[in-house]
Amino acid sequence: MKLLHEITPLSEKDCFYIVERHKTVFSYPIHQHRECELNFIEGGEGIRRVVGDSVEEIGPYELTLIGGHELEHTWEQGRCAEADIREITIQFSQELFPPELLAKNQFAAISRMLERAGNGLTFPLKTIMRVYPLLDSLASETDRFEQYLHFLKILNILAESEGARVLASSSFVPTAKQAENRRILQVKQYVSQHYSEPVRLEEIASVAGMTPSAFSRFFRQQTGRTVKDYLIDVRLGHAARMLVDTQADISEICYCCGFNNLSNFNRLFKARRGYAPREFRSIFKKNRVLV
Repeated sequence: MKLLHEITPLSEKDCFYIVERHKTVFSYPIHQHRECELNFIEGGEGIRRVVGDSVEEIGPYELTLIGGHELEHTWEQGRCAEADIREITIQFSQELFPPELLAKNQFAAISRMLERAGNGLTFPLKTIMRVYPLLDSLASETDRFEQYLHFLKILNILAESEGARVLASSSFVPTAKQAENRRILQVKQYVSQHYSEPVRLEEIASVAGMTPSAFSRFFRQQTGRTVKDYLIDVRLGHAARMLVDTQADISEICYCCGFNNLSNFNRLFKARRGYAPREFRSIFKKNRVLV
């Protein structure tokens, strides 16, 4: 059984496919596709965005990039009751920018952005307002070459955006490993293999060949987060995947993913995912279509 796989309208002769819609209801189920997708929504405050294990309500303006890689996602009605919601969707093949092109200096920022978008990437309002005029005119541009240039400019602005935020956790949606410090990669590999067990800071530090205090400072400098926060997020990512893909009891998932207290697991899950585990599972169960 596989999750609903969308066959997009993108043809081999087109650089990208763009469609603008005005709608009142978002009812398309959770799905996945190979193509990258940039989705803009105006006037949809209260719509619920689901990307991997990230479930959030959007504001009046929404702009999110799905980087292909079969990442499951959808936008559903949520609390939104607006009569006219504007949506612009741009889909493009991952092959549009071959590795040789992304390796060029001029495409370095876009390359990094597309890599991060493998887990879904949402943009702040300040960035949305910068690209709004280009998005607003893109669908109506009749000159196809000019349309392509506008599209590249949009991607470049987004790539240089400060505040773009990754959505799905890496333990829920594994993607290609970014170039990281060798010690950090070794530690992350160790955590991915032992997250279901009690993991002590001394053990992790020894993997990196450092003292616990020195490693704690080093890890935070390299990743921008504490070792404890990283371990919790890895465990929650695996728990979210089990909630979506299995019928296991929540208590069983809690202990399988390295938590030793059910109430603490429920509290942490709701604090970091926005929904309690049972609510999170019901959202996916309601919106998933298996074929």
